[in-house]
Amino acid sequence: MPPDVLDLFLELAVVPSPPGEERAVADLVTRYLRDCDLDVDEDSCGPKIGSTMGNLYTRIEPTAPGEPLFFCAHLDTVPPTAAIEPVVADGIVRNAAGTILGADNKAAVAAMLEATRLILAERRSHAGIELLFTPMEEIGLVGAHAFDHTRLRARTGYVFDQAAPIGAVILGAPYSQSLEVTFHGRAAHSGMHPEDGRSAIAAAARAISEFRLGRVDADSTANVGTISGGTATNIVPEWCTFVAEARSQDERKLADLIQQMQDAITFAAGLADCDVETKARKSYRGYRFAKSDRAVALAADALARRGHEVTYELSGGAADANVFNERGLECVNLANGMTDIHTPAEHIAVADLEAMVDVTLSLVESALAQ
Repeated sequence: MPPDVLDLFLELAVVPSPPGEERAVADLVTRYLRDCDLDVDEDSCGPKIGSTMGNLYTRIEPTAPGEPLFFCAHLDTVPPTAAIEPVVADGIVRNAAGTILGADNKAAVAAMLEATRLILAERRSHAGIELLFTPMEEIGLVGAHAFDHTRLRARTGYVFDQAAPIGAVILGAPYSQSLEVTFHGRAAHSGMHPEDGRSAIAAAARAISEFRLGRVDADSTANVGTISGGTATNIVPEWCTFVAEARSQDERKLADLIQQMQDAITFAAGLADCDVETKARKSYRGYRFAKSDRAVALAADALARRGHEVTYELSGGAADANVFNERGLECVNLANGMTDIHTPAEHIAVADLEAMVDVTLSLVESALAQ
């Protein structure tokens, strides 16, 4: 007997797969697909992006007319801080070891795999299905960026990567840009000759104090995520590096927010008589769908067919969907019921795992020619 979606999820979740170290989970997924008599192609991006795996891709030829679909999920999770020991109690899967569970995004992986198995085993009609499993999504959609999207025959696709009740359809996600900033000061003995020093940490702190952080407005957020610097408590620190990011649903607002941050950095460096290097990087482009767009309408139909109340939201986070939409495809992110992701409280209901298998099947049904 093949495992059901719960057993499959538990098998995937127990294997750690932080960004760049997804090999063991990739092997599980590959074995599952091959057990379904599917050919699996792994591209060569792994060494180039710093991962132990490349993108996994498989295609199932259509058996009926309609619109082919692709489904994408990422195999990495945020790094766990302890073992992963998934347990099921009262219909909820949690991690008994006090760290992440990995429902983000292994719940989606399990649902897509189980739905594919059922389609093949039960000889269900479909208009063509493609599956893509990516590495290193959590640190910038790296695997999806490295995938050759022209290999996809389908122009419409779905990811299940939103922590919200099933039924939520994501109409848009933000644009994002990051800044890596390094202040260079001058070292000096902090007790004997502090006036000869130029504190890079003080300069960085002044710059950060001028940033608008947190929820800047209804469309925009900003954050300073890491900071490091100095060499010893008795030395005026000659260097300090921090990494900041800003996101916005509005590309012009994002540009203004990044410029304000850069102005604050330049001003703080001048006051402290420090040099500063700033490396700006576009993390990903945002997108916006209308409810009438084909991929959204198809998702709404599929969800309604399974009795889910359809709602529409904007997301404050990115997913592999951002990459595909930037490249001219239509890829919609659907909520899959995972809760408290990226925290030790992360959990998902068994009923939601099962429901997303049905949603996947319903998407395939809705894509058939009417």
